[in-house]
Amino acid sequence: MSGKRFVLMLALVASLSSGALFAAGGRDSITPTDLREWLTYLASDELEGRAVYTEGLGLAAGYVQTHLQSWGLSPRGDSGGFLQTVRVRSVKTTSRSSVTVQVGKESRTFKEGDGITFPRFIGAKRSFTTTRVEFAGYGVDAPGARYSDLAGKDYKGAAVIFLGTSGPKAIDAGLARGLLGGRGRYLTNQMGAAAAIGPAQVTAQPAAEPNGRPVRPDFVTTQRIDQTVSPSVTANDAFFQFLFSRASFRYDDLKRRADAGESLPGFRLDGVTITWNLDADYQVIRTQLTQNIVAVLEGTDPELKDTYVAVGAHYDHVGYADTELGEDQKRPSAPGRVTVGRESDRIWNGADDDGSGTVAVMALARAFAQGPRPRRSVLFVWHAGEERGLLGSRYFADFPTVPITKIVAQLNIDMIGRNRDDKASEANTLYLVGSDRISTELHDINREANRGLDQPLTLDYEMNDPADPEQVYFRSDHYSYAAKGIPVIFFTTGMHQDYHANTDEVSKIEFPKLARVTQLVYETAWRLGNLDHAPARDFKGPRAGRGTRD
Repeated sequence: MSGKRFVLMLALVASLSSGALFAAGGRDSITPTDLREWLTYLASDELEGRAVYTEGLGLAAGYVQTHLQSWGLSPRGDSGGFLQTVRVRSVKTTSRSSVTVQVGKESRTFKEGDGITFPRFIGAKRSFTTTRVEFAGYGVDAPGARYSDLAGKDYKGAAVIFLGTSGPKAIDAGLARGLLGGRGRYLTNQMGAAAAIGPAQVTAQPAAEPNGRPVRPDFVTTQRIDQTVSPSVTANDAFFQFLFSRASFRYDDLKRRADAGESLPGFRLDGVTITWNLDADYQVIRTQLTQNIVAVLEGTDPELKDTYVAVGAHYDHVGYADTELGEDQKRPSAPGRVTVGRESDRIWNGADDDGSGTVAVMALARAFAQGPRPRRSVLFVWHAGEERGLLGSRYFADFPTVPITKIVAQLNIDMIGRNRDDKASEANTLYLVGSDRISTELHDINREANRGLDQPLTLDYEMNDPADPEQVYFRSDHYSYAAKGIPVIFFTTGMHQDYHANTDEVSKIEFPKLARVTQLVYETAWRLGNLDHAPARDFKGPRAGRGTRD
């Protein structure tokens, strides 16, 4: 640690010991002044952009821990500390997976790479048979665009087939591109399909090193590789020709219509069963380490204190550029976008993404620790590696330091310090994602909490729409919890021109708004913490969407 950093940390410890940073707890303790102070350090050049695996992220973790200790939070990481080590594994796959399709009395087996392609991660070895096979047209759900192949359908336990590599003409091409890649995941994770099969896409082969080994691993994960995964695979024409050989619609006609963007029917493939043989071996070829920060405030109720309201944010960002400006004033291999006129700035400070969420969770931890305690315990997690693929939250969801079944809801905070597109008209707007997908009761509790504020925010659900082109429901840490069936809410104020740019700086943060959003999260967590039951999980999916505002 440099001398400058050592002096800064000594000064921090001294100020905490003297009580200089202490304030009365509860909602009113969440103030712009404290948020600004904490963020000014966390998003400073001193931390070099807080990239995962770097000293800057370690300094951020130390800063947060020091505050947690002073506020009396209980550590819930590894070995009695606040840090949970996250193991990030690079993995090679050897796959022998196959599917056997039976159509009437005929059957054919399609092996990996011969008619069908499995993802490189398919979870534990297992075999199962799907006796219900459904064709879902394009497999697109875009109610905001007034189009859906899936509305009103029940695909639980079925193998669901979809076609089309460019989407229906009925919706915007740009919107379609954003939805097509996630169709299989949506069907298995959101609609409960046992498996999904879509059309193969032409992809470039990975480059190889001189010895013939691929340059990169097949996948990088922090999750358990022995878990059960619902397969989402792609198939070629030969596979589909056989699958539809006795269907009321022939594959050639369906493919022609799909290629033209014409409407497609939905129907069951009667007399068809698919037996899945998931058989892959995994070789870990590299392990890297990073850390989540985990703390708990114990609840007051003898029974409810063993359950948790989880609150989280990611504290990493994308780092800094280690390359120099060229003669063209461009910086090769920059970690994000370079703002015109700021080419010489090599540090991506991440003040809004997600410095704003990081300090918001700090404020919430102090508010609960120094104010009235709820009946239920509150779990605070600062996740590492969100920018690299939800690494920390995926690890925590698979290797939790509290029983995952005891988490009644997760409130995720990511980018709450600006106005969307920096528009003044957005000054009172907050975007919510996921609140109604798993628990209608959670959605209603959050709305009531907002009405209880001195200055209620305008709650906008546009990004909760399945047709959201950014698909943010799948892109931040709440999704790791939602995938486990835990009700979630994602709080964000939206994108702006400095997203992943080297100009996402403290000077542009709207601290009064940041404080108000954090107070809403506090109110929501407080109500959940005192609810005498876990919010009911009805899994009705997204209903509030584009055009829904409270």
